[in-house]
Amino acid sequence: MIKSMTGFGRGKYEKDGRFYTLEIKSVNHKYNDISIRMPRFLNGFEDKIRKRIAENISRGKVDVFVNFENYSSQGNQIHFNIELAKEYVKGLENLAKQTGIEYDIKLMDLAKMPEILKVEEEENEELIGTELLIALEEALQNFVEMRQYEGQKLAEDMKKRIVLIEEKIQEIEKFSSTLVNEYMEKLEARVKELMKPQMVDENRLAQEIVIFSDKSSIEEELTRLHSHIQQFQDFLERGISPIGKKMDFLIQEMNREVNTIGSKANCLEITNCVIELKTEIENIREQVQNIE
Repeated sequence: MIKSMTGFGRGKYEKDGRFYTLEIKSVNHKYNDISIRMPRFLNGFEDKIRKRIAENISRGKVDVFVNFENYSSQGNQIHFNIELAKEYVKGLENLAKQTGIEYDIKLMDLAKMPEILKVEEEENEELIGTELLIALEEALQNFVEMRQYEGQKLAEDMKKRIVLIEEKIQEIEKFSSTLVNEYMEKLEARVKELMKPQMVDENRLAQEIVIFSDKSSIEEELTRLHSHIQQFQDFLERGISPIGKKMDFLIQEMNREVNTIGSKANCLEITNCVIELKTEIENIREQVQNIE
């Protein structure tokens, strides 16, 4: 299925007071560029996250945001500096004796002293890694589904524009088939107008018509244009990503053929068709820039 390079997906997971939130978003880019932002203590999982995302994405500038909150009993451990607390007690008792101030220190007062109480996070890396990947899979699924949905919409729009392009090519073919005959009639009429009929060199006249026919012939361009359009339609039907670069190349080739037709055209109707063709091709080119 054709995928857009723009997308967004969010995944969440919660268990026993541990909360995981993971968001993935992407925009257009020539290559696969994945940037991950997460708490420092989760950096050990960055490579796994990057590889898992790369398995589902070929092109795009991808930003990943990871958030983790731990309110579980396993996550926080309280440590008391007993020896330092004893020193505080001795010092305060000594201070009370020397100053005559009543010694009245309570346990809560002591716990507030600097460096007495310390809360440390003791993380189970294996457990966190397993749970984090659950949130990643949900975010990745939503992300891929959005890219596929956007890609399908782009494909539908391009199919409509390809139909319009084919219609214009048929008009060009209709006009081009009469160009040589029209030129021959005009040339003969002009020559006869300027010269006496008996002095007209039929061989020279035929030669000029052949030269004009060679210069104005757009059969090769139309044939190649049909071929490019067929390949483009095959890409749209098969929808096998990544395909954006191939489609972009075909659009460039189609535009080149249309430019050549425009330069050869000696007909107002063909020129007008070329202008409309270039407009539709440019619209498709803008859409192709979003395809993975």
